[in-house]
Amino acid sequence: MTTATLVVPEDDANLASEIVKDYIKQLRAIDTYDTYAGWSEAKIIDPVVLTKERKQKIPVIGDPDEITIARLKAYYNSVATLLEKKTGLMAAPIVHLSHEGFGRALIMVGKLIVVDKILRDTHRFGFSSLADLVEKTDKVIEKAMGLIEKYNAAATD
Repeated sequence: MTTATLVVPEDDANLASEIVKDYIKQLRAIDTYDTYAGWSEAKIIDPVVLTKERKQKIPVIGDPDEITIARLKAYYNSVATLLEKKTGLMAAPIVHLSHEGFGRALIMVGKLIVVDKILRDTHRFGFSSLADLVEKTDKVIEKAMGLIEKYNAAATD
C-alpha cells in the first residue's frame, strides 16, 4: 500500500483517541512478522477505514480472509481493554465466526454479557472513518458501562 492510497491523514485528531491508540497496539501485537515495523500509526490503522470507494471494491458476497478476521478480533480486544480500564473489572472478548463470516462477538464482564454484536459480512469489516470508529465504540462502551452499573452483581460475580 503506497502513501498515496492512504485515507487516514497523519495528523488526524482521532489518532489520539483511546480506542484508536489501543486498536493500533492490538494490531502491532498480532504482527508476528514485523510488517508494521517503521510504519506510522495512520498507516497501520488505515486498512480499517473503508470509504465508499474501498467498500465498492470488496465483493458483496465473500469469505473473510485471515487478516480481516485478525483486525475484527483486535477491535473487540481493544473494546474489552477499554472497558477494563474504565470499570476496573476484567472483560473477556469472545468472537465466533463461521468460515463464511457470520457469527457473533460478545464481551463478558463476570457473568454478564455487556456487548453482544451479531456479525455479518465480516469480509467487509471496517468503519467509514476514524471518527466513525471512535463514535461507534464510545456508544458501545457507554451502553456496556450502563449494563455493568445496572447489573453489578452479575458483573462482579
